[in-house]
Amino acid sequence: MRLAVSTLGMPGDGLDRAVEIAVAAGCAGLELRLHPDTGVHAGLDEAERASVRERVAAAGLEIAALAGYTRICAAGDPGTPGLLADLELAADLGAPGVRVFPGGDDLDLGARRLREVAPRALELGVRVLVETHDALPTGRAVAALLERAALPEATAALWDALHPWRHGEAPAETLDRLGPWLAYVQIKDAVSAADTTPVPLGTGSVPLRECGELLRTAGYGGWVSLEWERTWYPRVAPVEEILPGASAWVATYAKE
Repeated sequence: MRLAVSTLGMPGDGLDRAVEIAVAAGCAGLELRLHPDTGVHAGLDEAERASVRERVAAAGLEIAALAGYTRICAAGDPGTPGLLADLELAADLGAPGVRVFPGGDDLDLGARRLREVAPRALELGVRVLVETHDALPTGRAVAALLERAALPEATAALWDALHPWRHGEAPAETLDRLGPWLAYVQIKDAVSAADTTPVPLGTGSVPLRECGELLRTAGYGGWVSLEWERTWYPRVAPVEEILPGASAWVATYAKE
């Protein structure tokens, strides 16, 4: 496993500060949230894109993924145009994948949109990462979408350790359902299934030990990103205080 940290945990900090935090914590990568507030978004011009890529690479880091906000299964979301723009940005920045949310539960719509962007994704060498989130929070639900789209080279699953568990799906089932689709993992801890206030890893209720053992047994060797949601919970500790726990978690469960 390789540790990344999401810039969702660094509200108000620019890219240079995010790079500094990641390097100091021994991270291998950054997960870049796509939003005007972060300075990284599809509206960047060619020179700005080159600058982002060069600044990250100069620090010895990789861009693990771009965290986009397309809601692939939601009828009210523009869907394909925005996702195509994010995929182009990912290719320019050297990121291997773009995170999307389900948004809704229309599997036919989601599968159609995934098929629409797949040719371009394949050309660019970038995958669409569908997160276990909102209307499709479980491994079972996301796998059903990906199986319907049937695009294993262009699409993959992102396992957010919180959401399947808090919706009643055991980690073993999540991993079993996602199976060959799994390409990215986000770790976090929270007070409880009902109270998702972030807490330091290992001090809350998310079964992170079980998740880690399962991933190690399965031989998972991909990215693990700390998604510390300080943007949504501004009173929690700075991400710098949480990263040592994430580094220790990856070191404990990395495949031998």
